[in-house]
Amino acid sequence: MTTPVLYTCARSRGLRATWAAEEAGVALDLKILPFPPRYLAPEFMALNPLGTVPLLVDGDTRMTESCAIAHYLGTREGYTDLSIAPGEQDYGAYCDYTYHADATITFPQTVYMRFAIFEKDKGLAEAGVAYAKWFHKRLVKVEQRLEGREFLCADRFTVADICVGYALILAESVGLDEGVPESLKAYRARLTAREAYQRAFAREEEGRLALAS
Repeated sequence: MTTPVLYTCARSRGLRATWAAEEAGVALDLKILPFPPRYLAPEFMALNPLGTVPLLVDGDTRMTESCAIAHYLGTREGYTDLSIAPGEQDYGAYCDYTYHADATITFPQTVYMRFAIFEKDKGLAEAGVAYAKWFHKRLVKVEQRLEGREFLCADRFTVADICVGYALILAESVGLDEGVPESLKAYRARLTAREAYQRAFAREEEGRLALAS
C-alpha cells in the first residue's frame, strides 16, 4: 500500500484526518501548509484548484472533505471499531452524525470566523454574530444525543466523535465557547484526552512551528 499524503493547515478541519489516522494506526506523510494556502502556498493550487485544506492523496484517490477523509482513513484497511458497518447497531446514526458535523455544525462556525475574525474590516461583524448564535442553537441535537452516553454511537468512540468533536475544539479556539453547554465541554475534554488526539495535535503543531522558524 502507498503512504497517504495529507496536505493541511494546523488546527484546521484537517485535524479530523490527522486524528483519525492516529486512531487507526495509518501512517501519514503530513504536509503542513501556511494559512491560507491559496495565498501563502500558491503551488498548492496545482494539487487542489479549490485551494482548500485538507487534501488527501492516496495513490489514485484524492479527497478534500475532512469528514469523508476521516472515515476513509478509519476504514482504509477494513471496518474497525472506529467505524460502524452496514447492518450494525447505530449505522444510521453514525452516518448522520458524521455528516452533521460539517454540514450543520462547522458551517456556521466558518461563516462566523470569516466575518467576525478574518474580514472584520468589511463591516459584516453582525453577520458573524448571527452565525455564532446559529452554531450554538445547532448543538442541541448532539447535546440530546449524548444524554446518558459517553460517545455518539454504538457505545464506543468512532469517527463520528472525531468529526463532531473537532467542531467543539474549534469553538474553544475561536471564541465561541461561551454558548457551548457544559455537557459538551465535558465530552470535548474526554475526546481531547485521548492519546491519539494528543499525538495528532502535536504532529500538526510541530509542522506549524517548523513553518514559522
